[in-house]
Amino acid sequence: MILAMKPRLFAALCFATPVLAPAALLAVEKSPSPAEAPTAPKRHPLRGVITSVVTEKSAFMVKHEEIPGVMRAMTMMFKVDAATFKAFKVGDALTGQMSRQGNNWVLEEVKPATAAGKK
Repeated sequence: MILAMKPRLFAALCFATPVLAPAALLAVEKSPSPAEAPTAPKRHPLRGVITSVVTEKSAFMVKHEEIPGVMRAMTMMFKVDAATFKAFKVGDALTGQMSRQGNNWVLEEVKPATAAGKK
């Protein structure tokens, strides 16, 4: 009786393998490749002055200097973290690292700007 079951088992495996193989290939195709892995956003040094505060978005409107090779001088909105939002006010000069994160421009590592030559 065991010998009679072995051919059936073999046949079942032979028929199941072609069905399972495409499913296994699909699973492999869906795994993210290293090239698709999320990368850290490019960050650029920024120096500017807060022109207004956008409370509902936890953001500052900042009139910033030109960022060579990236963008001209302009005024634009930057989201900031809660601690930064509380620490700065309109008229404050600041420096920080700007980056594009999703649909938002974000300002991180924000510090008060020092006058040239002073520390």
